[in-house]
Amino acid sequence: MAAKISLAIGLRTLFTVLGLLMLAIVLYTVFTDGLPFRKELLTPWMAATLIDFYINVVALAVWIAYKESNLISSILWIVLLVCLGSITTSAYIVVQFLKLSSQESSQDPMYYVLLRNPNKNGTAPQRKHSSIVTLRIIFSILGVVMLGTLVYTLITDGSPFRIELITPWLAATLVDFYFNVVALAVWVAYKESSWISAIFWIILLICFGSITTCFYITWQLFQISREDPAYLVLVHHGDRAENRYKGISGEAT
Repeated sequence: MAAKISLAIGLRTLFTVLGLLMLAIVLYTVFTDGLPFRKELLTPWMAATLIDFYINVVALAVWIAYKESNLISSILWIVLLVCLGSITTSAYIVVQFLKLSSQESSQDPMYYVLLRNPNKNGTAPQRKHSSIVTLRIIFSILGVVMLGTLVYTLITDGSPFRIELITPWLAATLVDFYFNVVALAVWVAYKESSWISAIFWIILLICFGSITTCFYITWQLFQISREDPAYLVLVHHGDRAENRYKGISGEAT
C-alpha cells in the first residue's frame, strides 16, 4: 500500500517538475532566440522532428479523448496539447493524479489514472461500438509515415548527428519530444510484465520515437479482440487487471 502511494506521489512530482522545466525552456528560448514561427528554422530535420513529435501527440490525444467524458473539455485539452506539447501532457497527468482518492492511490494509481471513471467493481464503462480496427489502421499508417519520413530525410539531408543542426528551437523541440516520451515510457513500464521487456521497449522509444510508439500501440491492439472495448489496451494483462477484464471481454464477445 505504501509503495503504491509513493508511486502516485513520485509520478505526480515527476510530471510537475517536467512541466515546469519545459515551460522554463520555452520561455528562455523565446527570450533568447525569438518566436519559433520563422521559415529559416524549418530545416529538413526540424520538420522530421515535428512530425515525430506530433505523431506521439496523436497517441496522447487519443487517450485524453477517451478519458474526458465532456466533448468541450476534451477538445480544450487536445488543443492545449497541440499548442503546448509536454507542458500540457504533464499538467494533464498531474491533474489526473490529483483527482485520485486515497483509496485509489493505495490500490493501483496507474490503473485509475489511465481509465475513465472505473465502476465500483473495477471495470470501466463500455461503449456500444469498439474502435479497435480503426485504431489499428490509424497507428499502422502513422508508423509507416514516420518511418518513410525518417528514411527520406536521411537520404536527402544526411545524418541528424551534426552540430550545425542544433538550433535553440530544435533543442527545445527535442526536449519537448522526450518529455512526452517519458509519459509514454511510464505507460509502457506499467503495461509490461517484466523489467527486461519494459526496458527494451523504452530504449526503442528513445531511439526511434513515434515509430516505436505506433508499433507498440498497434501490437497491443492486436493482443485483444476487435470486439473488445479499446480501453483494454491501456492496462497490462497480468495480475488484478487481467482478472477484471476477463469478464468484460467475455461479455463484449
